[in-house]
Amino acid sequence: MPRVVVIGGGNAALVAAIAARERGVEVILLERAPYELRGGNSRFAGGGMRTVYDGVQDLLQLMPDLSESETTNTDFGDYTKENFLDDLGRLSGYRVDPDLAEKLVDDSLPTIKWMQSKGVRFLPLYRRQSFEVDGKQRFWGGLTVEAWGGGAGLVDALTDIAADSDVELRYSARAERLQLQSDGSLLVSVDDETIECGAVVLACGGFESNAAWRARYLGPNWDLAKVRGTRFNTGDGIEMAVALGAATRGHWSSCHAVAWDLNAPEFGDLDVGDSFQKHSYPLGIVVNARGERFVDEGADFRNYTYAKYGAEILKQPDQFAWQVFDGKVLGMLRDEYRIPKVTKVAGDSLEELAAKMENVDSEGFLRTVQAFNESVATDVEFDPAVRDGRNAHDGRVTKSNWSVRFDTPPYEAYAVTCGITFTFGGLHVDSDSRVLSVDASPIHNLYAAGELVGGLYYGNYPGGAGLTAGAVFGRTAGYNAARSAVEVEKSKGVS
Repeated sequence: MPRVVVIGGGNAALVAAIAARERGVEVILLERAPYELRGGNSRFAGGGMRTVYDGVQDLLQLMPDLSESETTNTDFGDYTKENFLDDLGRLSGYRVDPDLAEKLVDDSLPTIKWMQSKGVRFLPLYRRQSFEVDGKQRFWGGLTVEAWGGGAGLVDALTDIAADSDVELRYSARAERLQLQSDGSLLVSVDDETIECGAVVLACGGFESNAAWRARYLGPNWDLAKVRGTRFNTGDGIEMAVALGAATRGHWSSCHAVAWDLNAPEFGDLDVGDSFQKHSYPLGIVVNARGERFVDEGADFRNYTYAKYGAEILKQPDQFAWQVFDGKVLGMLRDEYRIPKVTKVAGDSLEELAAKMENVDSEGFLRTVQAFNESVATDVEFDPAVRDGRNAHDGRVTKSNWSVRFDTPPYEAYAVTCGITFTFGGLHVDSDSRVLSVDASPIHNLYAAGELVGGLYYGNYPGGAGLTAGAVFGRTAGYNAARSAVEVEKSKGVS
């Protein structure tokens, strides 16, 4: 029987394996991590999946369990192809590969429908992407759908589907080398075994867990960043493909990096998942060790800025910052602010709060808050579900939206550092998920999907696009790898 080997164990890899098996070929999935740590970065993700949709009718195809009261009392809006393409374009400085962008956008809804038909459950992303406005839940920022159980639930569902489809799942199986044979088949070296197959799908992540590579490609101090997810994404897939002549592509000096709890462990903690992240900063201000603001917290909706603000924190003295909130917005903070493992201080006065914010210049902080308070555009109504234009400035940095005066205790502050999610540099891959060589020709029967694909993100990232891209290109890679494997077998005269 024709055989496909999938290297990786997260969303992209599992989708590729399921898709290839759907075409009737034998599939072996090699996951470097042991079973208990399986799933790559997908296991640590929140589970949001960005997709094109035309109102609630499209969403009902993904979430048939939506009740009548939910559809009546929720403003889901819509998210058009043009919206998605514009977000990919503007957030990348219009450097995104247009063919990859078109593929991602056009296949987003069909791919998630396919996943739903296979048994993956989805629900509205109420807790992170909507606010109650005038008695109605209103979604914002183009992100509406999440996998049931978040990233961990997604990995569990896909693992069950793969196993039920007779995909051979191997754990603690680190692929180390690829060899391309003259007949088009590939040899995969894993542990003490060599597996022959008709096609390979690389879906084993970027290099964010490799401190030396981070310092080499991202620059100084990136070796100090905490890793949000798996410890196993060290660039193996990229390295194996480059050894076969693959070209690299994308923004190698940039990555997805967020505000992450200052005292989080070096790598992701599966018991906490993605809850070390701190993404309600648009409702407050962020200050460094000098007590000064350094970013526009309200430049855009959270899911259009969060992936680049981790890098800004890393640039600050001693690579940390404090997010500060007035009492009026505390009830609007995301769930991750209420976990037991959180670096938090509170005070009934700004002076008390300042004294508790470790390693921060208290006088500098109080000056910043005073200047900020004096400049808040109080004549503009506060509305967290739209870009409300309620701006402020402190003489250094403008806050463009959602500015709230600090005048209502208790005040709270949360200490954060930089948490890297995944790297943006990767392999040159076309819209058929084929890995391309340095002369832009496809490498025979080698495909790639997920975070090691370069060319989609440059400097920034629209939230929820990562899991969707992994699924879109994973399914494409699986289908095309299965076809290639069949052709290789036919060329050998094997039916």
